[in-house]
This record gives sequence, C-alpha cells and structure tokens, in this order.
Amino acid sequence: MNRDGLYIVHISIHGLIRGGDLELGRDADTGGQCKYVLELVEALAKNDKVGQVDLITRQVIDPKVSVDYANPVEVLGGNAYIKRVAAGPRRYLRKESLWRYLDTFVDQSLAMFRKAERLPDIIHAHYADAGYVGSQLASLLGCPFVFTGHSLGRTKKRHLIKGSNDPASVERRYNFSARIEAEEMALETASLVCTSTQQEIEDQYGDYEHYSPERMRVIPPGVDLSRFATPDEKPVPDSVTQKIERFLNHPDRPTILAIARADEKKNLKTLVKAFGESETLRHKANLVIVAGNRKTIKELNPGARKVWNELLQLIDDYDLYGCVSIPKMHESDEIPGFYRYAAAQRGVFINPALVEGFGLTLIEAAASGLPILATNDGGPRDIIGNCNNGKLIDPLDLDEWKRSLEDIVDNLGQWREWSKNGIVGVKKHYSWEGHVERYLDEAAELIENITRPELLDTKQRTAIPLQDRMIFCGLDENLLEGDAEAISELHEMIRANNNRIGFGIVTGRTLDQAKKLIAEHRLPSPDVYITQLGAEICYGSRFVLDAKWRDHLNYRWEPEKIHEVLDSVDGLSPQPKENQHRFKISYYYDPEKSPKRTALQRMLREHQIPVKVLLSENAFLDVVPLRSGKGQAMRYVTIRWDLSFDRVFFYARRGSDHGALSGRFLGALGSDHAPELRSCEHLPRVYLAKSPNFMGLVEALKAYQFTTDMRVPESATGVQGDNEESSDAVLSPDIVAHTNDGE
Repeated sequence: MNRDGLYIVHISIHGLIRGGDLELGRDADTGGQCKYVLELVEALAKNDKVGQVDLITRQVIDPKVSVDYANPVEVLGGNAYIKRVAAGPRRYLRKESLWRYLDTFVDQSLAMFRKAERLPDIIHAHYADAGYVGSQLASLLGCPFVFTGHSLGRTKKRHLIKGSNDPASVERRYNFSARIEAEEMALETASLVCTSTQQEIEDQYGDYEHYSPERMRVIPPGVDLSRFATPDEKPVPDSVTQKIERFLNHPDRPTILAIARADEKKNLKTLVKAFGESETLRHKANLVIVAGNRKTIKELNPGARKVWNELLQLIDDYDLYGCVSIPKMHESDEIPGFYRYAAAQRGVFINPALVEGFGLTLIEAAASGLPILATNDGGPRDIIGNCNNGKLIDPLDLDEWKRSLEDIVDNLGQWREWSKNGIVGVKKHYSWEGHVERYLDEAAELIENITRPELLDTKQRTAIPLQDRMIFCGLDENLLEGDAEAISELHEMIRANNNRIGFGIVTGRTLDQAKKLIAEHRLPSPDVYITQLGAEICYGSRFVLDAKWRDHLNYRWEPEKIHEVLDSVDGLSPQPKENQHRFKISYYYDPEKSPKRTALQRMLREHQIPVKVLLSENAFLDVVPLRSGKGQAMRYVTIRWDLSFDRVFFYARRGSDHGALSGRFLGALGSDHAPELRSCEHLPRVYLAKSPNFMGLVEALKAYQFTTDMRVPESATGVQGDNEESSDAVLSPDIVAHTNDGE
C-alpha cells in the first residue's frame, strides 16, 4: 500500500464483480452499476493523489458461478484491488436476500481494516445495501462517507406499484421497507452524495426525509473511451456480424439497437410493439435486442424469463421473423462491436427504460458515432442536453416511439449531425479523467477537520488486559431463582481463565447505576463499561474514560435542536436528570399519545438532525448520536483492542441490543428476552437459551464452549445455510431498530 496517497474504499455488495469479462446482463443485479464502480476504481488508482483503492464486495463460492468470485483478493493493476468479504451463505444470492447478512459484512470489513493496519480516508458506498454497510463503517471509523444510490427505492416502488394489482407482492419481492430505510440512513450519514444528474437530485432524492441538496453534487460518470470507436476507426468484429445477421433477411437495412438487461423496467416490450406496429420500420429497418446471455430461457431467473417470454410472443404476434435479431450469447468485449455495427448500418441506439438513473450505454453508443433515442428521465436528459445527439421520448408513448424511429431512419442529414455531435460531446463531457479530478476536488474538502477514534494505535496499559475473548452482557434489576448460582459459575469461568477471558457490561444505564447493580448482584468486576446506550466507554477498576470515543460522538450532535423538536411532543416526557447524558437524551414514551418511533425519527430528519431514535419496551425512548449505539460501541472496543469478532460473546436483553446481534459476534438470547428481539431469534449467530436472565447467559457460554475450543452450536446457526434465500425476516436488526414502533 502506498501510504503517501489517499486510501479510498468503494463498497458494492450485490451482483458479480471481477476485473475482466464482466457478466453484464446475467441478472438484474449484474448491470451498469458493476461496470461503473469497477471503472471508477481503476480510474482513481491512476491518479497521483491516490495511494490505494479497494473495491469491497461479497465473496461468492458457488459451483453455478465462476471461481473468480471466490478469490479473496484480486489485483486490478497498480494500486487497485477487489477484496471479497464472506457474509452469509457461500452461494450467490439476489440482493433482496442479503439484508440479514449486512452486519456480518460490516464486522468482516472492520477485521480486514484492522489486519491491514490502515483505515480508509474515504468510504464510498454504492446502492442501498452498501449504503447501510458504509454508513455503519464510516460512523464507527470516523471516515468521510460518500453515497451513490444508483437507483432509489422510493422511485422504483412508485413505478412498480403504479402498474401492479397487488402492492403487497411488490413489497414482498423487493423488500422496499428495508431498502428505503437503508437509503435514509445512508443520507443521514453521508458527507457527500454523488449523483449523475440534477434531475436525480430534485426528482428522486427529493422524496427522502433527509434530503439535503447542499451535500449533493452532480459528477457524471466517465467512460473508458479507448474501448469505443466509430466504424471508420475500427472494423466490426466478424463474430458480432454473425451473431446479428443470422436472424435477418435484409442485413443491409438501418439497425435499431437496444442493449439492456431482460428486466421489466427496461421496457423492451414497448420497443418491440413500436417496431411491430410500424409498416415503415418493418420494411426499412432491423431491430436488434441484446438482453443478456441465455442458454435456455427456462434457466433464466423468473423476472428475465417473463420478459423474454413476452418479447418472443410479441415477435410472433407481429410476425417479425427476418427483421428482428435476438443474439443468445455474447462476450463483454464484443459490446463495442455491436455499437459499431449499428453505426455502420446508419442506425440508432434506443433506451426505452421506464426509469433511468444515468444510462452508460447511451454514452458508449455516442462514442461509437451512433445517434440515440432515450426515455425522458434522469441521465438521458443531461446526456442529450450536453451532446445534442438525439431525442427524448415518453417511455410509454407508443406513437411517439414509432414517429421518432421512422424519422431517424428516413432523415440522413439529421443522422449525420447527431452522429458527429455525439462523438464530440462525449469526449468533452464524459471522460474518466475529468470525473476523477472533480471527484478528488470534492473529496479533499471532506477530509479536512475530520475527527476519528484512534483504533490502530498501541494499547493502553490501564485498559483491557491481553484477553483473547470477551463476554458482554446487559444488566437486570432483579435476580431470579438460580441466578446467584449462575453468577457464581460465571465468576469461576473468568477466574479459571485469568488474563484470557474479559468481562464487560453493555447497558442503557448510567455508570453509577451500573456500578450499583454490579455490586448488588456480585457480578465479576468488568474490564469494560459501555453505558448510556453506548454514549460512554470506561475501562477497568479505575474507570478510565475512552476520550477518543467521547470526541468521536460529537460529530453532528446538536442536543439543543433535539430538545426544540421533541420536548413539546405529546406523549413524550423527559426522564430524570440522572438518566440523561451528554450523548443520550431520554424520554418516557406513552404509546397512546405519542407518534410512532418512525414518525419521531422523521420529524428529526425533516429538521436535518441526524441521530438514532431507539424505543425499548414500548415505554422508553432514547435519542443518541448517529455514531453511537450499543452495537457500534462494542464494535469499537473489539477493533480498538484487536479482539476477534468470533471471540466476542454478547448476551442481549433489551430492544436496543438489536445492532450487536446480527454480525460476527457470538450472540445469545435468554428465554425472557424483550419482545422487540423476536426478529433476531433466527439470526445466524444467536443462541436461544432455555433459561432466563443470568442462567441463560451461563447456558449459552457452555453451548459455545466459550472457555475452551469455542464452537457455534447448531441451535445458534439459525436458518442460515447454503440454500438460504428467504424473503422473510431479511431485515438487518439495526434496520429493524430503526423501523420498530414497539408494537
């Protein structure tokens, strides 16, 4: 690693990403985003200001996909790398099934940074799933956080529900509630939101509660222009010509080309209808649709299979045989050849998508000298505005598609003007070099005056001894029958493993309240005190305050504004002064009078106050800094003191314990755990004890064999397995904590 330059980390979790031969169009998750992120990483690594760029994605070990995706580290060249993190089942999963494994992704990434002994200067996350992961990492590490949504849940949900007779099925399939909440969390945390167009800022991000246009910048993606050329500059590969013309009776006609995934939102059926209903087009042009690779249609995922069945039926209904080409297979390096083929035939590239965040294919087509017709949404507006090389069309206006296609086929003068304008405009507005310079200018402003905890420095002698494993638990006020015996057994476990097993408490109580309960219950003397829902961390018998953590929590924490918004809300009343903390504002919550927790969160977001709002037992409401929380504090201690996540045990009790259960920690729930934790019962590393309170804690430690070889018992593996792809209960617990209304 070059330590003189910036260390930038990009996170893109779903789909299949490798350094070469991208399988674009394989499914709905492996599309333009994968290509964009890969090319951005490679372009950044070439800049002298950058020391290293990592692209972190999910490791996939699955016989159904290439072994490339199992490689933990892939060198892209120079100082750019793909690093793959194991999270959840080894097999390939669609993005809607990844939510429950995102906290594990966070923990594995933290361990990777600790091993590398350098923290990122910038974390940049792509899409909602990575947005959640990036917001958690950036909050904990104190790194500037950059977010790019690519496509947004609220926008997609609105379009899909509009055309659906069963909105509930749309939610079940796409998990929009989790996705939208993750996007809100990312927007709360982000110092910079990168967008491709101004319309994206106004019409898409404008729907979100934490809409902050002052933190949003339009930085259009670049294109590797060296890959694209006009037919005059480079011939069309024979393989491309053969794949297209085997379907055509008159291959010399102008080519109408579409390259897109077989996805309903790409709206390919409207294109086929427009072509089929035009006598002019059917007798003067050919339609070429490149929609991913397929050996057989029945082997495609359900969404792609539905699209192809519709397309084939339309081709048959309009009797388009001989004038429609639908190549079955292609290599990624043949894509530029498809553009050149269409340009050589004096054709046009068409993007009929219902929604288009940007549209890289439009730039690629323009660089090849191919005019474009595109949906009047998002990126196409800016691209055609900058390049003046085509026309915008309503994606659902069939007649307008027909007229526009007929005009471009018949008007040679217009074709030549648009072709020339596109070539010039792309070079001027969409090079990667220009994109990177703008990106780094924005990044430089973020890095100044950043406060971050020192996670990688030498351990303090006054803090944690050299344990290799830690027990964390909450506190209960009342002992149950058998608890005294269990606590005695806990003492003996720790005593027999002196300097090997540490003990810590994690509570919403104050330090003084915690010390009192520890003395009353005669618990082991803690090595770590995490109190006030993570607002304060102290170490050892001398209660050494972690000043770095205290300073870290100050980021964007404005308690006066919180009081201004919440103190007058019906159903909320401040808790006593002794329950308050510099970094925790606590209220009693009356569910009969107060708005729901989500509504309170929304109120704070609307006032641009980025915080976490936590509800426990449907009676106690706490507001804590964005960087705070029990789970984040535990993760901080774990990485700060170089512990392994696999050797940290947490016995959860309250609803505010959600965030620490779904990652790599060994978790456990007593039989008397809070109702808010029911959604955590089937998480991969949560042991369900048959006993309550401290008896359940000792039972779980024995099940994990915590004092000896350590193992994860079958009853603590939840429903996870290589066949896991359920759409039920896939919310990450930390997202649940933000969506649970305590009902």
